Amino acid sequence: MTYVIAQPCVDVKDKACIEECPVDCIYEGERSLYIHPDECVDCGACEPVCPVEAIFYEDDTPEQWKDFYKANVEFFEDLGSPGGASKLGLIAKDHPVIQAIPRKEEAH
Repeated sequence: MTYVIAQPCVDVKDKACIEECPVDCIYEGERSLYIHPDECVDCGACEPVCPVEAIFYEDDTPEQWKDFYKANVEFFEDLGSPGGASKLGLIAKDHPVIQAIPRKEEAH
C-alpha cells in the first residue's frame, strides 16, 4: 500500500507535501506531483499538509480518482527507483491520465 496524489494536484503542485516527506519520494512531473510507490514508507506526513486535499491512502482514494493510483505507479516505469526526488528535480513528462485533464486557467 502507498499514498496516491489525485486530480486536485493537477496544475497546482503546491509542494508542501515534498517539504514534509521524510524519504524524498514525491516527484514533480510537468503538471502534477507523483508518489513513488516503492519508496513511500506510508508515514502519512504528506496527507494533512496538502492544501487541496489531493493525497489519499491507496484504499481511501475516492472512486472518481482510482485511476490516479495507476498513474502514480506507471509514471515511474521508465525511471525505476531513482532513490530521491531532490536528485532529479522537475521530470519533463506526465502520465497520460494527467495529460488528458484539461488545463486549469491561470489564477491571476
